[in-house]
Amino acid sequence: MPKEQDAALAGIKTAIQMEVDGKQFYLKASRESSNAAGKKLLASLAAEEDVHRQKFEEIFNDIRDRNAWPKVDFRPDGGSSLRTLFSRAIEQAGKSVKAAKGELDAVQTAVDMEGKTYDFYISQGRSTPYPAARDFYEALAAQEREHQLILLDYQEYLKNPAGWFVSKEHPTLDGG
Repeated sequence: MPKEQDAALAGIKTAIQMEVDGKQFYLKASRESSNAAGKKLLASLAAEEDVHRQKFEEIFNDIRDRNAWPKVDFRPDGGSSLRTLFSRAIEQAGKSVKAAKGELDAVQTAVDMEGKTYDFYISQGRSTPYPAARDFYEALAAQEREHQLILLDYQEYLKNPAGWFVSKEHPTLDGG
């Protein structure tokens, strides 16, 4: 097996483990979340990590069996479904959310985790000789960055729900 394929398989093994770990983390954080918005957001992130893992496993098997990077049809939605879910959950939860320190810590861990995953995918994309692999890693990196931004938004919401609503939902005050 060529050296490039060995490197590709090693990178994919690492990515699979990162996605498995991410899913487990998000499921645990979802179960432990004290509010409906957090439960829904974190469970949705777990589901997305699982989709990524499944795609990596398909790619791994193709490379191992065919000795070439497959054409990958992976088109993430840029986080729009998560943003929609987050917005709806926040509307239902309202301004009276109280976040436990443990939940804020979990969200910070998730933000850091998404950043590391983003960096890994960028690095993999830059180091691969396969154009299809580069495109795939860039798409995943963009999705991980969007996850990170959504988590940062959620973190701000947990810290100051009323302030979050003012800045995100109603940027101007009506004097009338």
